[in-house]
Amino acid sequence: MTTNKIKRILVINGHPDPDSYNQALAQSYLKELETHLSIQIRYLALHTLEFNPNLEYGYRKRTELEPDLLLALEDIKWADHMVWIHPLWWLGLPALMKGFFDRAFLPGITFVHHSSDNTEVLLLGKTARIITTGGDLNKEIYNDVYKQSGLIQLKEGILEYCGVHVTDTTFIGPMNDLTANDRLWWLNEVKNYAIKDSQH
Repeated sequence: MTTNKIKRILVINGHPDPDSYNQALAQSYLKELETHLSIQIRYLALHTLEFNPNLEYGYRKRTELEPDLLLALEDIKWADHMVWIHPLWWLGLPALMKGFFDRAFLPGITFVHHSSDNTEVLLLGKTARIITTGGDLNKEIYNDVYKQSGLIQLKEGILEYCGVHVTDTTFIGPMNDLTANDRLWWLNEVKNYAIKDSQH
């Protein structure tokens, strides 16, 4: 981890559609970071990876990791700060993104479970920002009725479980009700997030 400010930032897009608004959010963040010469940037679009998202044998037997998963894990280990951008579908992660975690975030890679002690975290020292989009769901219902189910899964059940400190979370929705001006506003807001993260 760098001392005073983040030097290596990895942006991860969990949407399976390369033409999605999630892609636009990712590109807006990345373009802003390009103006900060002291920041190293990488981009990981999960839809470009070739891998079997099904953890066929559970944790009983290890399936060999595909080359794209190995490269993605190298990016995650390289990063000081990650920005996870994804849609909320059925109050959880898209199948592509869930499959990525099932296959890549394995014991011995991102955590080690000791039966007689606490879990050993292997991504300690890294930070993350989470940006979530919701199609027909607004923030109030997501928070009050569904208790941020998708956020809890990603933030607490995956990232923090492996040692990543989540610094900020954002929910954008309902997407179905956003005007063109609303969408533009969020793209500009994401640029502000990039500026903040570069100075952290």
